[in-house]
Amino acid sequence: MIFPADPEEQSKAFYEYCLPHISIDSVIFGFSGAALKVLLTKLNGHDEWGLPGGYLLKTENLDQAAYRILEQRTGVSRIFLEQFKTFGEIGRSEAALSYMPEHFWHRQRFVCVGYYALVNYQNISIRVDEISEACEWKDVTAMPELMMDHQLIFETALGNLRQQLNYKPIGLNLLPEEFTMPELQKLYEAILGKCVHRGSFQRKMLGYNILIRHDRSRNIGAHKAPILYSFDIPKYHEALRRGLREEW
Repeated sequence: MIFPADPEEQSKAFYEYCLPHISIDSVIFGFSGAALKVLLTKLNGHDEWGLPGGYLLKTENLDQAAYRILEQRTGVSRIFLEQFKTFGEIGRSEAALSYMPEHFWHRQRFVCVGYYALVNYQNISIRVDEISEACEWKDVTAMPELMMDHQLIFETALGNLRQQLNYKPIGLNLLPEEFTMPELQKLYEAILGKCVHRGSFQRKMLGYNILIRHDRSRNIGAHKAPILYSFDIPKYHEALRRGLREEW
């Protein structure tokens, strides 16, 4: 659904079509091959950056709304998406939007439902909507100032992602279809924010029995060609269901 660009008319449309007092903010993680990134937006006329978000239509459930909002921003619909926490502190959003007339939709008190998504960095087509002047990938280790409580939402999402590494496989939505063991290790290190031992990492990943080793390797000139792997999709999803029960 496309809402009017005029702020007054847009506010009226939100009241008509959206469920009051509920918003959705998504922390969209992508991996560039060396660094973990997060997708941020900057609203027109604002200095701070923010997480991509939106509102829940009266005809949607929460997950449907989260997928819709993500597709509008990234052009991708089939992605890993997980709800991780709600944020409902008093004044979490109202003060930042105090410049708007009091009757505007945005001036309500909103409880935010937080989602995080894992996407393939190379498959994303970033889209800037009519209320934003920019939408860009930012390195998680060099974050700009975020609006409202979005820093807390981001940090909570990153903490949840790191916890996931203890019991769920990560990588299917962040890496290309075929990848090397060093590339997989770089992904885990980028998420964890620390280095891991190469030998123990490889033993652990192979022990999960979720990788397919290919006979071919990647051609990198005179250097030893690294072995290519891909995820065994049925075993990967089974590991998502039952967990891995390991710690990094």
